[in-house]
Amino acid sequence: YAYGRGVAQGRNKAVEYFQKAAEQGHAQAQFVLGFCYEKGHGVAQDFNDAVKYYHKAAEQGHAQAQNNLGLCYQYGRGVAKILVKAAKHYQKAADQGNAQAQCNLGLCYQYGRGVAKNLVKAAEYYQKAAEQGYAQAQFNLGLCYELGKGVKEDLDEAFKYYQLAVNQGCPIAKERLRRFEPMPFEGNNLP
Repeated sequence: YAYGRGVAQGRNKAVEYFQKAAEQGHAQAQFVLGFCYEKGHGVAQDFNDAVKYYHKAAEQGHAQAQNNLGLCYQYGRGVAKILVKAAKHYQKAADQGNAQAQCNLGLCYQYGRGVAKNLVKAAEYYQKAAEQGYAQAQFNLGLCYELGKGVKEDLDEAFKYYQLAVNQGCPIAKERLRRFEPMPFEGNNLP
């Protein structure tokens, strides 16, 4: 019902089935139901219910639910804004290889959100996510290399990671790459 495969698409009907599966302890259904409540897909938007279902799925080790629960704690959606809890949930998901959580944890370390500021760890988590093709992490890692934050400054590496992010349609990486373009000569003033 969620995608209309073989039946007429109906978000409300999909939510009904996700609810039944969630009540039986199905972690993926709990995650999807949390997402439905967070976004208001097929149900009224309710961050409290989103957190409830993300928490159930996260307790079962669902990495994306752990990441999304971290986002809820980071921004105070359905729960009090507690950056330490956000970082802990990102860590659990990052340890399972979730690229989005690795990038989010990198941001936590970069800015000292819920953890002690540590630029080396930030770059390490960006690297992990970038290796999985996560565009935002590729951009962030490029910035680390360009500015020498947490890694040795290396403009070739910066260019490489910006280009990877651009290849995935990351507009801020495209802007950053323009810094690497040669400056055109004005008029006939050649050296």
